[in-house]
Amino acid sequence: MSVQEDSVKSNGVAVMAESSCTQKAMSDLKMNSTLNREAMTAELSSTSELEEATEGLSLEEPRAVPLSTAKAQTALAPADQLWSTSRDQAVRLRMEGSGPASETPITVHQLFMETVENYGDRPALVSKTEGQWVTLTWRQYYEQCRAAAKSFLKVGLERYHGVGILGFNSAEWFISDVGCIFAGGLATGIYTTNSPEACQYVAESCEANILVVENQKQLEKILQVKDQLPHLKAIVQYKGELQQKAPFLYTWAEFMKQGEDVPDEQLDAVIDSLRANECCTLIFTSGTTGNPKGVMLSHDNLTWTVRTASLVAGLKYGEEVLVSYLPLSHVAAQLIDIWMCVCFAMTTYFADPDALKGSLVNTLKEARPTCFLGVPRVWEKMQEKMKAAGAKASPMRSAVAGWAKSIGLQYNYSVMNGENQVPWGFMLANNLVFKRVREALGLDRCKLCFTGAAPVTKDTLEYFMSLNMPLLELYGMSESSGPHTISSNSCYCIASCGKVMPGAKTKLENPDQDGSGEICFWGRHVFMGYLNMPDKTTEALDQDGWLHSGDLGRHDKNDFLFITGRIKELIITAGGENIPPVLIEDSVKSEVAIISNAMLIGDRLKFLSIMVTLKCVVDDNGDPTDALTPEALSFCQQHDVTATTVSGIIANKEPAIYTTIQEGIERVNARATSNAQKIQKFVILEQDFSIGGGELGPTMKLRRPIVVKMYQEKINELYGVATEK
Repeated sequence: MSVQEDSVKSNGVAVMAESSCTQKAMSDLKMNSTLNREAMTAELSSTSELEEATEGLSLEEPRAVPLSTAKAQTALAPADQLWSTSRDQAVRLRMEGSGPASETPITVHQLFMETVENYGDRPALVSKTEGQWVTLTWRQYYEQCRAAAKSFLKVGLERYHGVGILGFNSAEWFISDVGCIFAGGLATGIYTTNSPEACQYVAESCEANILVVENQKQLEKILQVKDQLPHLKAIVQYKGELQQKAPFLYTWAEFMKQGEDVPDEQLDAVIDSLRANECCTLIFTSGTTGNPKGVMLSHDNLTWTVRTASLVAGLKYGEEVLVSYLPLSHVAAQLIDIWMCVCFAMTTYFADPDALKGSLVNTLKEARPTCFLGVPRVWEKMQEKMKAAGAKASPMRSAVAGWAKSIGLQYNYSVMNGENQVPWGFMLANNLVFKRVREALGLDRCKLCFTGAAPVTKDTLEYFMSLNMPLLELYGMSESSGPHTISSNSCYCIASCGKVMPGAKTKLENPDQDGSGEICFWGRHVFMGYLNMPDKTTEALDQDGWLHSGDLGRHDKNDFLFITGRIKELIITAGGENIPPVLIEDSVKSEVAIISNAMLIGDRLKFLSIMVTLKCVVDDNGDPTDALTPEALSFCQQHDVTATTVSGIIANKEPAIYTTIQEGIERVNARATSNAQKIQKFVILEQDFSIGGGELGPTMKLRRPIVVKMYQEKINELYGVATEK
């Protein structure tokens, strides 16, 4: 679909509406809307029944439009603004007259009820207890959420107050989140890597009445700051026994019993008073450039987004399996693991807490998921391990694998271009290589391999394409409830982030001569606002209600979106040239196999330089060690270098390694569009970047301002030497 002339506004802004590859999803949504309306109508009480049920309820009541069984659309709180920064203030939804954006708004409870009614006996949550998998069906999961909601009410959860959840993914995490929303609270994930002070900031911002923590380690953080949390009434620990007694401390079992005497009618009255255009979830940004912002998401943000996005992906109700392992305080994991699973009655297996340290593949082999979301670093780690294994293979096996991968890459480029030509030998390659690789990774049933939350290199994308496992890129942000553009098996383009999802729009503001401008979003997935931050909210949302992402992007002739940079990440040299760093960093990593991470330096400086880290073994805590990985050792051996550690290479300034890196940088420089974009110097850092070290955020995204502070001396050395010359 090309951009229609009338969709280009007078200010030079191009507006992209729904893409052609989402038309099927739109027709599915129309069919679904009837079901949703019926479910909603059946669920809603008449006005008099609602008044009766809520009589004498101590919780603050929302200012709701009276419900009517005749008109499901009236289940909204009155609102005239598209944004709000108050926990109890509703917003006007970005509804359209037809198409997916005209779908009837529903609450998360209504979404959950549809699944329980249709798939109540199917497995929902699967957790490992003492080596054995334990399953909760959808009906049992729903009942547990109701029990948790009653307990939240009993221990003092007030309307529109937070329940902070601090721990690794588990059934208790999900039940706390959903139960909190059923009870009229605001579900608030807190990163497990947060310091006590950072936990205190989030808990105080959402005025948390209850905090749910995983274990003693997380409990201790909260106890350190408890006196600074005036709204806090209870703390619940969901794993292990409590090591101290206090009236406000509960084990999970004790907590779940608290609400046993709360009548169903009291909870139902709260559930019936929930409104689709009111806040139910807070996602706190990771706070790379200041205090975290509390992204307010409404019921409709969650329910509309999962129903719309999932249909583009082609999921099947009651048949999909997922592994939950990414941080649930991040929007991507929360939307997919909790809400997409509710929407499609999926089965969720919980990984072990050390998933990212190596145990994830074991869970994948047991669960055999049908769809899987990996952040780029997860896919890169898989690629590194497979390459390391390949390096040890016999010449014959290496030759077969190389041949198969060339066939795989050829076939997947053909699929991507809409040709679907199956090359000779593809079935043989599939049986000899592709099937075995998928089985070894636990992805033999996986139909959808997604990547998102951070940029991924073309090298990694092509590697998995060559193994007949195309990675489907998603793009969005917390402020868009997760996805904005989506790739699917029938609609993807390498290095693009897919196409805008149905019912949403993309605008590229102030495009340059190449058509690259700031990516702006419109749709029912756009957030309500930042909690208690009106100034920040009006920075993100313009007067017309468009969300400004801060990312730069362009569309190709087929409407695929390509990210070209980030406004805040742009390096502006002393000469005034704007340089997007990610493409240059990725090129350097692709050219030199021993490099793990790379970060370009040069903001307000005379030239560009780059800091690189080498691939090293990670310890049990996920922290980098000094020892080189098997792939890095193999690289050293190829260059006649005997060093086995990062410090050994740096101490000896190993000429072969330094020369190889310099040559790789020169190849990247040869492709530079201007002299200002050429890298003049590099330095190898003693330690790789990590979450624990602070250089990477929870989804392994580079935290540039923090890295600059940490390595300011190194940077000064690079530029100090240059000045002296």
